[in-house]
Amino acid sequence: MPRTATENTSRFPMQIPPADKARLMRAAALERTSLKEFVLRNALQAAETVIERAERISLDDEQTRFMLELLDNPPEPNAKLRGAARSLAARK
Repeated sequence: MPRTATENTSRFPMQIPPADKARLMRAAALERTSLKEFVLRNALQAAETVIERAERISLDDEQTRFMLELLDNPPEPNAKLRGAARSLAARK
C-alpha cells in the first residue's frame, strides 16, 4: 500500500549535492524560471506519470475483445456468486 504524506506543512526540506543543484539551476535558468518553480513543475509532472501508470489498466486488442465479450455475454453465476448475492441481500 502506498504511503501517504502525514505532515501538514507546505515545507519540503531537501539536501541536494552541489553538482545536482547546479544542474537544476542551469536547467531552470534555461527555461527562465526559478529553481523552486522548475523543480515543483517537473516533480508534479513525474508524479502524474507515476500515478497514471499505477491507476490505469491498459488492455491489448485481444484482452479488450475478451472483456467486451464477457460484458455482452456474461457467464452464468456459480454457487459462490449466488451465495454472495444472498448474503448481501440479507444484510440490507
